[in-house]
Amino acid sequence: MPGVNLESPNIPHGTLTSGTVVGICVASVAIFIMFAVTMYHCYRRKRPSIPHGPVQKQPSQVYTRTKPIASPDLSSPETHPKSSPLAPTKSFPQPRTPSPVQPDLKSPMKQYVAPEGSDNKLDPSTFNKDCYTEEGDEEMCKSGQDDSVDIINENCPLGEIEFSVEFKKDKNVFMVTIHKANCLPIKDDQTGTTDPYIKLCLLPEKKHKVKTRVLRKTLNPIYEETFTFYGLAYNQLQGVTLHFVIMSFDRFSRDDVIGEVVVPLANVDLSNKAVSLTKEIKARNPKVPKSQGRGELLVSLCYQPAANRLTVVVLKAKNLPKMDVTGLSDPYVKIFLMYNGQRLCKKKTRLKKRTLNPVFNESFLFDVPLEGLENVSIEFQVLDHDRVTKNEIIGRLVVGRKEGESANRHWSEIMHNPRKQIAEWHKLTD
Repeated sequence: MPGVNLESPNIPHGTLTSGTVVGICVASVAIFIMFAVTMYHCYRRKRPSIPHGPVQKQPSQVYTRTKPIASPDLSSPETHPKSSPLAPTKSFPQPRTPSPVQPDLKSPMKQYVAPEGSDNKLDPSTFNKDCYTEEGDEEMCKSGQDDSVDIINENCPLGEIEFSVEFKKDKNVFMVTIHKANCLPIKDDQTGTTDPYIKLCLLPEKKHKVKTRVLRKTLNPIYEETFTFYGLAYNQLQGVTLHFVIMSFDRFSRDDVIGEVVVPLANVDLSNKAVSLTKEIKARNPKVPKSQGRGELLVSLCYQPAANRLTVVVLKAKNLPKMDVTGLSDPYVKIFLMYNGQRLCKKKTRLKKRTLNPVFNESFLFDVPLEGLENVSIEFQVLDHDRVTKNEIIGRLVVGRKEGESANRHWSEIMHNPRKQIAEWHKLTD
């Protein structure tokens, strides 16, 4: 078989064949096409889409923010009373709600209409730029609260309140409407105003208490709130007394008492229609004069040296002064164990309502120091409970070795007669 030369032809190094050149060109075209497509997609994403056809203009929307309504019970630190057959209900006046979007059509120049009999002259002292309109209508300032210039009445330094009472025989309900208060004293020196609200209580029971909302920064608040009491018969109203307490709200401390108004219904004729009344605000709870006695307290003491214990029995009190508008008091007694003038322990009796001669009959046990009763004393405080303001001290008594003649004699008797109950009357002091 003849020999065959299988060797490839001699191709010089450094030269490209036609197949290699074609492959490079195809790859370059493909890369260029991919790059162009990528750039086109990126351009389309960044550019907003343009709809075909005529462009329709979207109507603009106006968004308004609703004003939050503050809760009227936030001024009040007191919880709502429990429901009862005589529990009152309260109705508020309907506020005026303006339109959310309403152009201001008021003219920059307004016309003031003077009242009749004033010779059409403007009094600068009574002018209020927010209380007139183009037609001279002052209804805008009559709702809510009166921010006009306050006129101080010398005959009524604490102001006055206006209210009305009505009894509906068909429904057997008693209604009290608190309209407003005028010329209240200033309680906030920084703003020259006060934050008043009114509490109402039906005496003598003191069970049904209601209150108005707090109006901010005004001396002439307008409430227009109606309170309805159910379950009262018409013949029972003759023994009912309305007790209004005008308060000033204080965010950081106890609310201040402006004054009170006491209205017995025995002199009010409710047989036909509602009766409107205006009463002057009086100072609340004047202090007991020094000439009047504070009453007396009967206590019993027993010393047990083996156990180093002292038994104190608060028996009763008599001839206490009148602390309430009803002519009575709501007394209770606090007992303090004193050692070298310092209070070590405190206890108190139950509350006795509407009495000037309470009977307690309560016993308390105190642990005394090991050295005995030499430097020990017992302090008694008789207080009058008050739901509206802080409790007031009716009188106090200290029984010990270094106290008054009666207290020193009583203390010496229990020291020389251990394990024996010794009772004695003591007069209360300021």
